Amino acid sequence: MQPFTKLTGLVMPMDRVNVDTDQMVPKQFLKLLTREGYGRVLFYDWRYLPGEKPNPDFVLNYPRYKGASVILAQANFGCGSSREHAPWAILDCGFRAILAPSYADIFYNNCFKNGILPVTLSNEQIDELFRRTAANEGYAVTVDLEQQVVTDDKGLRYPFTVDPFRRECLLKGLDDIGLTLVHEADITAFEKKNLHVPAMSSPLDVKFHQ
Repeated sequence: MQPFTKLTGLVMPMDRVNVDTDQMVPKQFLKLLTREGYGRVLFYDWRYLPGEKPNPDFVLNYPRYKGASVILAQANFGCGSSREHAPWAILDCGFRAILAPSYADIFYNNCFKNGILPVTLSNEQIDELFRRTAANEGYAVTVDLEQQVVTDDKGLRYPFTVDPFRRECLLKGLDDIGLTLVHEADITAFEKKNLHVPAMSSPLDVKFHQ
């Protein structure tokens, strides 16, 4: 997993509450065998017209937000089913950070496990970010996980908090597998010491008593 320390990126606003994972990745796309390729289907039903023609009225297709790496969202972002494909698609589409007032719990946890930083800010702070994004084409923010602060070049500064364990894992790029491999030497030593069971010479070595 790619570490996250500090990101300066273009902001894409998604001014909808209760954006659910079923809209992020519709069910018919849940059969890909790897995490790659889901970016193309992110928000598929909103993003495309019949024939996969880009919908010009959907924000992800606006030219001014091309190359955005920060999603600005509203309350309860990532609700719906628990599918991990949703953060896979967000990451594959180029987004590394999300700013919202609240998230669905499972989606929030899955973001950290996939190298995405979901920042929680107040409703008032989110509203101000929406205003700035609308008023300034090319609006960008810096999301600094080390300092735990969101800033822009116009004097905005919003501190945020992240669970210390999640913060450390994201700073070091450790997903669940990576976190386990940190202790690989200790695990190997334990297995050699405690889990060695001599093989039986014959099945007849096991005796059953009537």
